[in-house]
Amino acid sequence: MKRVDLYIKVEIELDEEETPERVAGEICRQLEKNYVVRSAELSSAIARE
Repeated sequence: MKRVDLYIKVEIELDEEETPERVAGEICRQLEKNYVVRSAELSSAIARE
């Protein structure tokens, strides 16, 4: 079986009390739990107005 790195861009709108790191952590946990994902991590977070 071969390994593949996927780079996915996700744009979200956050509530004032929510942090990008917490949401990214939850997305990573869900990927690892629900799919055949060996590792998931946040590589960068960019805030936009």
